Amino acid sequence: MPSQPRLLSFWRPLLPTNWASHHRLAHTGNAAAAEFQKLLDHRGIVVNFPVGALAHLGLGRAYALSGDTVQARTKYHDFFTLWKDADPDIPILKQSKAEYGKLQ
Repeated sequence: MPSQPRLLSFWRPLLPTNWASHHRLAHTGNAAAAEFQKLLDHRGIVVNFPVGALAHLGLGRAYALSGDTVQARTKYHDFFTLWKDADPDIPILKQSKAEYGKLQ
């Protein structure tokens, strides 16, 4: 496995999200899930950046894309738990609740 280049710690939290989003848009849910999981496995990297909380949503979307609705629902629920006190009119929260409602 080739080593990944060392990145400035400030930018590092943002890059896996971009890679994961790329995979999700390319309809490769498993690859996207792996990238989002990296963020969740290394909490010290994201510190208190919003990308840490959004990784749960991204992982839920990736699992939904790959057809794993049980894991998808779990990750959406994790996201909702983190955002339980958020303004309910935030567009990404409204969108994620709509997506969650469509999961079978």
